[in-house]
Amino acid sequence: MRRIGMLTSGGDCQALNATMRGVAKSLYNMFDDVEIIGFEDGYRGLMYADYQIMKSSDFSGILTQGGTILGTSRQPFKQMRIPDENGLDKVESMKHTYKKLKLDCLVVLGGNGSQKTANLLSQEGLNVVSLPKTIDNDLWGTDMTFGFQSAVDVATNAIDCIHTTAASHGRVFIVEVMGHKVGWLTLYAGLAGGADIILLPEIPYDINTVCDALMKRSKAGKRFSILAVAEGAISKEDSVMTKKELKEKKKSGMVYPSVAYEIGARIQEVTGSEVRVTVPGHMQRGGEPCSYDRVLATRLGAAAARLIADKEYGYMVAVKNNEITKVPLSEVAGKLKTVDPECSMIREAKMVGISFGDE
Repeated sequence: MRRIGMLTSGGDCQALNATMRGVAKSLYNMFDDVEIIGFEDGYRGLMYADYQIMKSSDFSGILTQGGTILGTSRQPFKQMRIPDENGLDKVESMKHTYKKLKLDCLVVLGGNGSQKTANLLSQEGLNVVSLPKTIDNDLWGTDMTFGFQSAVDVATNAIDCIHTTAASHGRVFIVEVMGHKVGWLTLYAGLAGGADIILLPEIPYDINTVCDALMKRSKAGKRFSILAVAEGAISKEDSVMTKKELKEKKKSGMVYPSVAYEIGARIQEVTGSEVRVTVPGHMQRGGEPCSYDRVLATRLGAAAARLIADKEYGYMVAVKNNEITKVPLSEVAGKLKTVDPECSMIREAKMVGISFGDE
């Protein structure tokens, strides 16, 4: 009897269920003697032995279902070696649950922090196979993560909807897009939604350059402008500051709900334009997975099952040049895939007149 543990960790996204289905259906088709144990609420379920024995029927009808049937939670990697409030050693507890259930492998669906924990457990002697989950598309070692394209569609739709109201009122609209510390989601949604200005964490902006671009559009007879702003966008001025200096600046200055509101206030101050801010927020994680993510999730899940069948552990399943491959967890853990400011996509966006606030 093969016993496979499975958990979904960190922030949710649209294709978690589709990916679990890909793993499960492949395992059930390959083996007659497989049992899948689903841990509830991510690594927390592994720590505290909260689990359920899954049936094949549990994985039916979930290809198009967003969220995760197992539930999820955030368990920060930097706190993994810190005992919980009752003194429980989290890592040892996870190892104990794994061994008590006599698991042959643990399948982890997660983003950056989750991959670091997966690598830690692998180094501790557990058989681990992981899958690249994040709407941010910032996992090193893979061209694409599941959940990203679905989030792009949601963010693009938000920008599309803003176009009509922005045009009607002749306003400057800022749409703040998720993405954590990287700009992939904002770049793709900004291009797809026809944003006039795109601000990314990887390209520090000059507020005067942003305002110049807006005034240039106004002089050209454009009634409105739309900015796609990454939640991690940063000004040139702030980008050269230390964390301590930034903290002090925030203490002494005006406090804004998010970066988009700060940029909006500065634009209004410099140009006199009427500015509105829209934050789609967690909508970008919700809803059904798009068709691209359903295909990707199925392929990744099947490849994970193949690694399990071949007893190839310690890998994250990845996509390279539209082919499914594997990357050692030790190479993935702790690395961030950022947007290259010199990449062709940025150059092409600038060619069609999009400003990134840098020149």
